Amino acid sequence: MMVVDAQIHLRAADRPDRPWPGTRSHPHRPGSFLAEDALKEMDAAGVARAVIVPPSWEGDRNDLAIDAVRRYPDRFAIMGRFAIERPEDRAALDGWKRQPGMLGLRFTFGSASQRPWLTNGTTDWFWPVAARLELPVMLSVPGQLPQVDRIAERHPRLRIIIDHLGLLQGTKDDAAFAHLPDLLAMARRPNVAVKASALPSYSSEPYPYRSLHGHMRRGFDAFGPRRMFRGTDLTRLPCSYRQAVTLFTEELPWLAGDDQALVMGRGLCEWLSWP
Repeated sequence: MMVVDAQIHLRAADRPDRPWPGTRSHPHRPGSFLAEDALKEMDAAGVARAVIVPPSWEGDRNDLAIDAVRRYPDRFAIMGRFAIERPEDRAALDGWKRQPGMLGLRFTFGSASQRPWLTNGTTDWFWPVAARLELPVMLSVPGQLPQVDRIAERHPRLRIIIDHLGLLQGTKDDAAFAHLPDLLAMARRPNVAVKASALPSYSSEPYPYRSLHGHMRRGFDAFGPRRMFRGTDLTRLPCSYRQAVTLFTEELPWLAGDDQALVMGRGLCEWLSWP
């Protein structure tokens, strides 16, 4: 079984040309986290491949991810950053997949300035373009699932992946899953999939995070093994990287056989057309 991580971040050290936001320093993994750091963890945990998602706080830079793919093309691919609020840059999307390892795009709509973009017309130009160019998108949209549902309905050829089961940032346990019914309702859209990613960060319990299992099962039952993808958000895990794998392979008795192989990586590769 090939194990693929649906989301990791790479980051350079804090320096004048790439300053770190002071509130985002992570106590578990301070400083830089580059391709070689990721590969060391991946090899130890039995992870064959990972999708690099450039961190949103760096703006719209993809350079570290592209460098990693150039040097390790069999291990990494990218869901890249793009300034969705700048329709004047749309020509860059025509050659998006010609960049090394670039499979699609990932957007975050968590800040006060970004949240209105889903409803005030700012992003309306983008969705039909991405659908036409067959560019899948990953979306971090805490608390805004109904807005994405309307986008998915209007653009049925647009492949959408919802980050982290749509969980609410800064919450734990059942409170984190307050909007899970909205997510499960989106399973009726065949162009919508979900990442079961960063989940340990949303539990107040130790490994194996049993308070999460029921919610994970509901997501699996709704979306099925071909539209639910395991990921970690490695650099903010409260557990070991290996445990982030065994949470799915050893602690969920209802996830086995071909279903497990799909959730652990094959389904994601098929959805993103990653050979």
